[in-house]
Amino acid sequence: MSALFTPATLRGLHVPNRIVVSPMCQYSAERGEATAWHMIHLGHLALSGAGMLCIEATAVEPDGRITPGDLGLWDDVTEAALRPVLAAIHKHSKIAVTMQLAHAGRKASSRKPWEGGQLIYVADGGWMTHASSAVAHKPGETPPLALDTAGLLRVKEAFVASARRAARLRIDALEVHAAHGYLLHQFLSPISNQRTDEYGGSRENRMRYPLEIFDAVRAAFPDNRPVGVRVSATDWVEGGWGIEDTIAFASELKTRGVQLDRRIVGRGIAPAEDSARAGLSDAVREGRQGSDGRDHHRGRAHHGAEACGRCHRERAGRLRCDGARDALRSALAVARRGAAWRNRQRPAAVLAFATARAEALVRRRIVRPALVRPG
Repeated sequence: MSALFTPATLRGLHVPNRIVVSPMCQYSAERGEATAWHMIHLGHLALSGAGMLCIEATAVEPDGRITPGDLGLWDDVTEAALRPVLAAIHKHSKIAVTMQLAHAGRKASSRKPWEGGQLIYVADGGWMTHASSAVAHKPGETPPLALDTAGLLRVKEAFVASARRAARLRIDALEVHAAHGYLLHQFLSPISNQRTDEYGGSRENRMRYPLEIFDAVRAAFPDNRPVGVRVSATDWVEGGWGIEDTIAFASELKTRGVQLDRRIVGRGIAPAEDSARAGLSDAVREGRQGSDGRDHHRGRAHHGAEACGRCHRERAGRLRCDGARDALRSALAVARRGAAWRNRQRPAAVLAFATARAEALVRRRIVRPALVRPG
């Protein structure tokens, strides 16, 4: 029997299988507050039979949102908006619920993917971004503000406060987002971290702040519930964060009791217009987990297609590359086979279900009709 369907234990959390629904940014929140969309989106995923469901990247402070539509958990209002969503999941499903705590850093204040994904300048209703160093993500953009001592403390306290709110919401586990070129990745990578204090320079110094964030979140979250970290395995840029760095970082995290970590091939540190694109596409074709759809998001990370590294090239919000097409077809095939295996008497119903799900993706303009025809 495949290990995929065997139980697992992470600290005090027991899951019936190893299937995890990955966090998928929806950009559908209002002022950081969950909406009816989150009830529907997370509710139907909670009934999937997976062992764990991870809620999308959830900003720990308003300035840490990727877009104005990002989900947040930074005050009583955003906490209250999530409470009925979690209550419904707990009432109707035994799935373990995880939350990804995040801060976008210099990649914040972006337009939604279907609006082009570019930086929203302050004059146009955006906000000043903060990062490890005052290095713009893309030439011509307003540089972020380098976090000073007070800023570092503020962000750390925001992570801690969000972790405590997540515990009150009965979240079973947390994942600290340190990948995709977001704030904690910006500290790790020498490309974006140009600091000269104790948080910059050597690898040990660059790892210091992300490790401090993890330690603070771990201390604020119930000890019997796991806390994991998401990291990008490599920047795919010469002189950037690499595999050996990831190994060293993972080793440090292991000494702190991490049981969950997700290492992905790909980054979001450098803009998409660099030589790393070819290497990333090769990695995706080899079947490893790919980047975060950076092409459409001014080189910025996005939930859109971890299955492909060449997504969103012509129209933001539509998966157009071969990798996305293959991933979607595979997902539909697995859904059909899995459901048919559970109930061999209703193959027609299984096909109808898969087709309906595919048509929903078309209606939401996530994929083109050509990608979801049955067969």
